[in-house]
Amino acid sequence: MRNKYFYIQTFGCQMNVHDSEQIAALLAAEGYEQSSNMNIADLIILNTCSIREKAEQKVLSQLGRIEKLKKQNPGLIIGVGGCLAQHLGTKFHKKVRSLDFVFGTHSIHLLPDIIASIKAERKKITEIDFHKSLMSLNIFAEPSKDAISSFMTIMQGCNNFCSYCVVPYLRGPEISRPIKDILEETKKLADLGIREVTLLGQNVNSYGKNLNDGSNFTALIKKIAEISGIKRIRFTTSHPRDLSLELMNCFAEEEKLCRHIHLPVQSGSNRILSLMNRGYTIEEYIKKIDYLRKITPEISITSDIIVGFPGETEKDYQETIDMMEKIRFDSTFSFKYSERDGTAAKKLKEKVLEEEKLRRLEVLQELQNRHTLEKNTALEGSIQELLVEGRSKNSESDLMGRTSSWKIVNFKGESDLIGKMVNVKVLKAYLHSLRGKIESNQEMDNVN
Repeated sequence: MRNKYFYIQTFGCQMNVHDSEQIAALLAAEGYEQSSNMNIADLIILNTCSIREKAEQKVLSQLGRIEKLKKQNPGLIIGVGGCLAQHLGTKFHKKVRSLDFVFGTHSIHLLPDIIASIKAERKKITEIDFHKSLMSLNIFAEPSKDAISSFMTIMQGCNNFCSYCVVPYLRGPEISRPIKDILEETKKLADLGIREVTLLGQNVNSYGKNLNDGSNFTALIKKIAEISGIKRIRFTTSHPRDLSLELMNCFAEEEKLCRHIHLPVQSGSNRILSLMNRGYTIEEYIKKIDYLRKITPEISITSDIIVGFPGETEKDYQETIDMMEKIRFDSTFSFKYSERDGTAAKKLKEKVLEEEKLRRLEVLQELQNRHTLEKNTALEGSIQELLVEGRSKNSESDLMGRTSSWKIVNFKGESDLIGKMVNVKVLKAYLHSLRGKIESNQEMDNVN
């Protein structure tokens, strides 16, 4: 009997990457084998994002190419999931006639039944209902044999309703997994050789609020840190308004918690922050950054920034630049404002011209590049502890590891170091990475 192959393409954030890993686990249980070649696939799934308009255009373009495959192979099953699927629902079938099924952010667990129905009846299916209990959160995606780090979703959804953001409408309200389930999954991962876990959620700072059992994010981190085999803990993403003193202190208190936080600021203008419904002032944000750096001087701070939000004046934009000069982030993800249907910001007047958005973005990114290189250069000559992740993308003769502060370091080394903690001296800094040399006569971590 011929093998059944599936191909999955992921668009967007780390949450989507992990969702795709869970989808792959479900399909493997149904007898499908994953392929990197969609030309031989019996089933193709696009797992989508809807945060920015460009992501939607990419998905529709890819579906246009996939439609040609279906003409050659009428039995090919094509599905679309994720945020864009949740947003468009049945409209997706009208946009792409060859599409067989659409499944939303709460419907991953239904995939086996959806596919079975399509095979039996060849009917088009749309599943985009929200559920009080999110079944997919507990789908275990076994990491690859050589993996040493893994994502783990601890919650989904958001209650913040920032005026530019579609996530609350597409991912639903905040739902947290019980600590017990998270710890059981972490132990499984540790037993499989995982040494670093990244805890995922739209707003991890709010973890536990809907559980009504006293659970909170700091307590979860400390419980995970007790698990033997886990060497490092990371998380993303945090909302500045919900960043508690207890969680900030955890960076100084918990050795396994990596010294890096991604804390999206979005703008340096209080007027724009108010229009965005962010719930904090820039002074409050900077106060938290100052405290984090006081208690943990080596911490790396990264952020998100939007330029060209409706009504953003040159003065507002300059306040963002001034904020960047003051904080000096290690790196940022920066974007032109992208209007999304259903958000409060779409109703705002005084739109910023596209060419002006682009100008502001280019200036901002040039400034950030200078700050990033400045931060990296300051590490030259220092000794950094790395978790060695594997071979470098730049050279097969090099290994690559990350510092606790999320810096990539390339260095010469043997493959038996992969998965271990090693000390490396930073020799040279670049914009996107560091060059290092392994320290001799160090006691290697045997990761037991």
